[in-house]
Amino acid sequence: MVQDAVHVVAKDLWTESDLVFTTRYGTPVEPRNFNREFDRRSERAGIRRIRVHDTRHTCASLLAALDVHPRIAMQIISHSEIAVTMEVYTHVPSTETRRALRKLGKALGGGKQKKEKKGKRKQEEQPDKDGRQES
Repeated sequence: MVQDAVHVVAKDLWTESDLVFTTRYGTPVEPRNFNREFDRRSERAGIRRIRVHDTRHTCASLLAALDVHPRIAMQIISHSEIAVTMEVYTHVPSTETRRALRKLGKALGGGKQKKEKKGKRKQEEQPDKDGRQES
């Protein structure tokens, strides 16, 4: 066993386990403490508060959006059935949904506004494949 800094500090108080997250002594983390720390780090990172369990849905959706093979995503998320991964945990918006959400965001004043350079007119957005303007 390789001794790391935590083991050295804990010395004989260290409890060996196969857990990913432990206290400084290798014991299981109290769930409420884990959730409080998760919330604190989310706030510090400037992201909205979500439940820890929701990170599984986020992970599955990001893997699908990155075209990771469903079997690989299933292994990463530790599901025994691919149907659970694909039907319950994976939420990938279609191109049309993404376009509609961008329009909604712009209409609500979201997104960064591009500043026009002096002496140049702002270019109009190009129509999509169906001939509609995106904004």
